[in-house]
Amino acid sequence: MTLVERYVAAWNETDPRARARAVAELWTEDATYTDPLADVAGHAGIAAVIEGAQGMFPGLVFRPGELYDAHRHLARFTWHLGPADGEPVATGYDVVELADDGRIRKVLGFLDKVPA
Repeated sequence: MTLVERYVAAWNETDPRARARAVAELWTEDATYTDPLADVAGHAGIAAVIEGAQGMFPGLVFRPGELYDAHRHLARFTWHLGPADGEPVATGYDVVELADDGRIRKVLGFLDKVPA
């Protein structure tokens, strides 16, 4: 499974224990996540942001977008949020910094399209 697939799977995980496990496997202990709606650090903070997004958009799922680009210890990719089989209601892109072990150290998120 690619980094983006694992990332999206963590954002779609609704079981709190499985989500905590996915976050721990994907992010470093001191990782940060920043987007226009959140600025958190650590596994608990990241898991809480994911849970909050799921609460704001019940029944919607994240999917990888069309763009993926990486070099050295950085990657950027687009994502979509919407019904599993429908048009996205939100889109954006994230830039991630990876640690030496391949886990995410930092996420900088940008929202391109959001619901009105």
